Amino acid sequence: MIAHKIELRPSEKQIAYFKQACGTSRFVWNWALAEWDKQYEAGKKPSAMKLKKQFNAIKYKEFPWLEVIHRDAHSVPFTQLGKAFVGFFNKIAKHPKFHKKGQKDSFQVANDKFEIEDKKVRLPVIGWIRMKECLRFEGRILSGTVSRIADKWFLSVLVDAKPNLKKKTDSKRIGVDLGLKTTIVTSEGKILQGPKSLRKNLKRLQVKSRQLSRKVKGSKNREKAKLKLSKLHYRISCQRSDFLHKATTMLVCESQAISIEDLAVKNMMKNRKLARAISDAGFGEFRRQLEYKSDWYDTELHIVDRFFPSSKMCSSCGNIKQDLKLSDRVYKCGNCGISLDRDINAAINLSKQLPMVSREVKPVDNHTNLTFVGKGLEEAGTKGVYTFAH
Repeated sequence: MIAHKIELRPSEKQIAYFKQACGTSRFVWNWALAEWDKQYEAGKKPSAMKLKKQFNAIKYKEFPWLEVIHRDAHSVPFTQLGKAFVGFFNKIAKHPKFHKKGQKDSFQVANDKFEIEDKKVRLPVIGWIRMKECLRFEGRILSGTVSRIADKWFLSVLVDAKPNLKKKTDSKRIGVDLGLKTTIVTSEGKILQGPKSLRKNLKRLQVKSRQLSRKVKGSKNREKAKLKLSKLHYRISCQRSDFLHKATTMLVCESQAISIEDLAVKNMMKNRKLARAISDAGFGEFRRQLEYKSDWYDTELHIVDRFFPSSKMCSSCGNIKQDLKLSDRVYKCGNCGISLDRDINAAINLSKQLPMVSREVKPVDNHTNLTFVGKGLEEAGTKGVYTFAH
C-alpha cells in the first residue's frame, strides 16, 4: 500500500466545508474518547462498535449540525479510536489524547465516496476540486484523507499498487555513516550535505514565535501570526524531507547492499547540546525511508549493532582508538599511521560488516571476480574484492 499526498486548490466555499468536516471529526473523536474513559472507569468494557451505535442513536437529535457533513467524517473516528486503544493495551502506544483545534486537522473519506480524474477529485457534498498534480500510482484506491498544513490543504490517497521505480544504476556494496557536520558519508568518499534548514531559519523562527506570544489570545492578529509561524515550520520540514527522499533514493538505486549503524536517536536527543542538530538532520526519518525503499529496489540493508566502534576503529589495521574525541574530525591511527576523514573511516568500517553474498551473473568462466575501489578505500589503502559465483 502506497500513499500519495497531493496538494489541493479548493475554493473559499470548499475550504469552509473542509474546516467544518475537520471540526466534526475532532468533535466525534473527543466525544468517543471521553465516553470510553467514562465507561471504563465505571467497570464496563467499551468498544469502538458499541460507542458508534450509541452515538448514531443520538447524533442527529442532540447534534443536528452533523446533517450537513458527510457521514464518513463522524464515522471513521470510532475506527481510529479502536485501533489507538489496541496499540495502548498492547503497550506499543500511549493512551489516546484529546484532539485540539488547529493541530493535525483532518477527516477521512471512504474509497467508494470519491473519484479522481486527471488533476481533479470529486468529494462528497462539495463536488469537484482541483489538484496540483495527477495521482502517480495506478491501482485500487483504498481511502482518502483530507488534511491541512498551515494554510494548505492536501489529499492523501492510499493505493494498493506497486511503486513506480527508477532504473537501478549500479550494484555497489557500501557503508553509510550519519553525522552532524556532514549529514551522509559513504565508504566510497561521497559526501551528501543536508540543508540544515532549521539552523538557517532559527532566527526567523525566534522572531515569529516572539511576535505570536505578544498577540492577544483570540484576536485576528494572533491568528495571522500563528499562520506565518506555521508556514515557516512547513517550509523547513519540506526542505529536510526533499533532501532525505533524494538521498535515500539515490543510495538504493546505486547499491546492491547498504550497511548503516543502529543509532539510538531517542537517547541521542537527550543531549541538550546536540538535540537540535540531530532533529534537524532527520536520522530517524533517513532510516525509515531507507528501510522501505531498500525493500522496493531489492537492496540488502544491513543494520550494524549500535555498540560497534565504527568511529574508533581503524579501517586499515583494526586498531581501536579509545581516546577519540567528538572534536577530532581526522582519524589518525597510532598503530599503522593512517590519516583520513573520521566519517569516511567509520563508513568503511560499516561496509566491512556486510556479509558476503552470491549473485548470478553472465557465464564467462567458473568465477568472475569484481573489484570495487572507492575514494575512501584508496585513502585507507585497501580494496573490496567480491566474488560472484554462477
